[in-house]
Amino acid sequence: MQLTQKETLLMKDMQAAEKLCIEKYNKHASCAVDPQLKTLFSDIEQVEKEHLNTLNQIESGTVPNMQANASQSFSQQPSFTATYGTGENQDKLNDSYLCTDVLSAEKHTSSLYNTCIFEFTDASVRDALNHIQKEEQEHGKKIYDYMATNGMYG
Repeated sequence: MQLTQKETLLMKDMQAAEKLCIEKYNKHASCAVDPQLKTLFSDIEQVEKEHLNTLNQIESGTVPNMQANASQSFSQQPSFTATYGTGENQDKLNDSYLCTDVLSAEKHTSSLYNTCIFEFTDASVRDALNHIQKEEQEHGKKIYDYMATNGMYG
């Protein structure tokens, strides 16, 4: 499979977005106060690494089987226990900032995948990108759920 010039440029954009997400989740996991949030960020970072690996494979001409690559344990929706009450404190503000930052990155990345799905000519590549986009949306949902549980969203 040979990518067109436009597909190659879009691939670079998606790879850059995934690299940024990996970096953010790695750094934010170390900065988060709540252990639940540290775990969530670390788990999402691993899935983002899988996404980058998939993009690298597509770029090299191979479209991986996305069902075989599906992160089964991560697809389960975690249930969070409220760590923070309704009041504001520095730890809550810190963790809220980190969540807001990565949620914004997920929205951007999901939007980028949406555009790319329409631009790629190979159906199996579109399916792979669609699969990744769905996982990006799941990341956003998990972050939202954490924020809602802890009175950070809204």
